[in-house]
Amino acid sequence: MPMGLQFGREICGRLDLAESREWLVTNGIGGYTSGTVSGILTRCYHGLLVAALNPPLGRTLMLTKLDEMVQYGDGTAQAEPHYYPLHTNRWIGGSVEPHGFQQIERFALEGSIPTWRYVCADALIEKRIWMQMGANTTYVQYHLLRASQPLKLTLKALVNYRDYHSRTQGSGWQMTVVPLDRGVCVAAFPEATQLTLLSDRAEVIPAHDWYYGFDLALERERGLSDREDHLHVATLYATLTAGESLTIVASTERKPDVNGESALKNRRTHDSKLLGLWRSSRAAEAKEDFTSRLVLAADQFIVNRASPEDPHGKTIIAGYPWFSDWGRDTMISLPGLTLATGQPEIARSILRTYAHYTEQGMIPNRFPDAGELPEYNTVDATLWYFEALRAYYVDTEDDDLVQELFPILADIIDWHCRGTRFNIHLDPADGLLYAGKAGVQLTWMDAKVDDWVVTPRIGKPVEVNALWYNALRTIAKLARRVGKPHQEYEAIADRALARFSRFWNPELGYCYDLLDSPEGDDDSLRPNQIFAVSLPESPLTAAQQKGVVDTCAQTLLTSHGLRSLAPKHPSYQGTYRGSPLQRDGAYHQGTVWEWLLGPFAIAHLRVYNNPAQAREFLDPMMNHLIDYGVGSLGEICDGDVPMQPRGCIAQAWTVAEILRAWIATEPV
Repeated sequence: MPMGLQFGREICGRLDLAESREWLVTNGIGGYTSGTVSGILTRCYHGLLVAALNPPLGRTLMLTKLDEMVQYGDGTAQAEPHYYPLHTNRWIGGSVEPHGFQQIERFALEGSIPTWRYVCADALIEKRIWMQMGANTTYVQYHLLRASQPLKLTLKALVNYRDYHSRTQGSGWQMTVVPLDRGVCVAAFPEATQLTLLSDRAEVIPAHDWYYGFDLALERERGLSDREDHLHVATLYATLTAGESLTIVASTERKPDVNGESALKNRRTHDSKLLGLWRSSRAAEAKEDFTSRLVLAADQFIVNRASPEDPHGKTIIAGYPWFSDWGRDTMISLPGLTLATGQPEIARSILRTYAHYTEQGMIPNRFPDAGELPEYNTVDATLWYFEALRAYYVDTEDDDLVQELFPILADIIDWHCRGTRFNIHLDPADGLLYAGKAGVQLTWMDAKVDDWVVTPRIGKPVEVNALWYNALRTIAKLARRVGKPHQEYEAIADRALARFSRFWNPELGYCYDLLDSPEGDDDSLRPNQIFAVSLPESPLTAAQQKGVVDTCAQTLLTSHGLRSLAPKHPSYQGTYRGSPLQRDGAYHQGTVWEWLLGPFAIAHLRVYNNPAQAREFLDPMMNHLIDYGVGSLGEICDGDVPMQPRGCIAQAWTVAEILRAWIATEPV
């Protein structure tokens, strides 16, 4: 296991710091458990069991939290009983009560398992939270490491039953709470999936009391509803002496295993296996803590997505806590999350899964939460599919998969040449790819509020055409490999290469972001041009590649990613906060995107051929592992100092691209 990420009272003892650091554990089917180091709820997405009832989606908050109280001392004159809360709540109006965070002596991430140590006089209590892989089952274990007296632990279980994006106002809602041996079974309503809450040794007393007015500070900051109610359904009592443990299990299964030791061993074995696969895939000895941390983080995003063709199919969750699996994010993330971690079989499964959903030459952009038909509103996801397949083939030389997928690849190119949805088509005048129609966001800069597309980018986006050129070179090489005609693909690629020079702006020394838009050519300085350097086949000259890298470095580069727009642009917005309208208006107008740091480092390596210097751009991400989503890397940051982390606490393509770039820049 890598060295545990940990910190003590310097962070845990300050509520502002402890509640700004969040942890995450996932179960491989789309469910998760997440919260703050302080234990305080700040988001509607926090909970001990957010179950994926329709894997990998249908995420439903079921067990919100356990409010913990310790009684320590046997009541004698020498050891009068004292009461220590271990939990912390913020209530509407801003009051914080109780202050259980003050008992936290240490927080650590041991492998993928968040661990707390609480001090109550001379007693030391350790708490761990983990999930069973492949099941909507969460374990919470308390272990009394040190005590001179018996310690009494009281836990109040607070539950809910709602979509993870929603809020609950509990007045009048009567759930059914049925006593079990050392537990309860909770049914929110007759058709609801039941929650089983069990303990290995506690006395359990059923209850039904609504706790009103939890304050969700981060939802208020995001301009959203900030009030929530949760139902107290049971109180659990246990007495521990030094060396003893108490395990609580919450599950959608009727009879989950309450053996905490075996469940903990299984989770640790899972983590060890991941690290073993990664190490065995490396030519050099792999011991770096940073890389091994990213390997464990990478696993959080890989989940099952069964289809009629493949009941064991895989996909990638774009980000936690609120994204589902997106085609674009999946394909960008695939090389870093699967190939870089020594798991090509997962990459193969993902490629086959998405191949089943191709339609009119496109893979889906998004699988909606509620199970509606997939959405195909993307121009670049399908092109990233080619790059993901290319990376997979370089790693495996899997000719069988290429033979299987080649008809689909050929059909995709054919659809793009003759035209598919949203006016995506090859322009015969210059061999470049055009895309877009009013009211639709097709590129990765996809913010939209009602009918307002913030960055429509209708025309010929620079990164889309860099991807198109690479896709053509890829299919030509794969066609030769499996004995298919390749000359036509080479000819189309040669034409795209010849006319890609249109993107170069010699007066500014960098690429146009967009050609042939309804407003003309767009020379806004954005990071999209970095892909014309970082992708395997660059359509730029060596001098132009250097111009792109140097310009991005001098204007867009920050410690944690690239700004999405140059600060001097009149539309630049340096902070990402406020209402959904304000936030989406800033999303791609200056906000820093962390995942772009990976392609930048690879582009820098290509231009300067200095692995050590390229890797230095990635170094700040090591500290970022404890700054926001502990043990993972997030989505975005403000463009202005201090560049506060925002958005998702764990983002797939950020982890993937930093890991991929870190390996690519390894000194020879």
